[in-house]
Amino acid sequence: MNFRHFHRDDEPEINLVPLIDVLLVILIFLAATTSFTRFSQIRVQLPRASATAPPLQAMNLVIGQTGIYSLDGEYIQGDNVDDIARALRAQSTQRRQDTLVIAADAQATHEAVVRAMLAAQRVGITRVEFATQSTP
Repeated sequence: MNFRHFHRDDEPEINLVPLIDVLLVILIFLAATTSFTRFSQIRVQLPRASATAPPLQAMNLVIGQTGIYSLDGEYIQGDNVDDIARALRAQSTQRRQDTLVIAADAQATHEAVVRAMLAAQRVGITRVEFATQSTP
């Protein structure tokens, strides 16, 4: 029998050919299953608003750029839905009015406007209008 003796100068070698073959198969699989669709932006045409005067007894809620709320010229302490609802409830009982005009800054967050609408819903305000800037 011919037994091969292990010499210390023999180094194990790594065969890279099977590794490259497997990586190429994975690459071909990924390329074949990937969809190359182009995502396009949605074109939105915003409606134009006609400038009509709000009702005289309407409550005016102003939302600043940083999310500060002001109801009829008085700042509302706090910025959560409960604080805004509390101020709206107090003002609506004084005026006996169910119309709210929201004037939000163009840089105000969407969350701030939705928070004001939720507060109006909790109070029972049935009519919410938005102040817009008319185009010349």
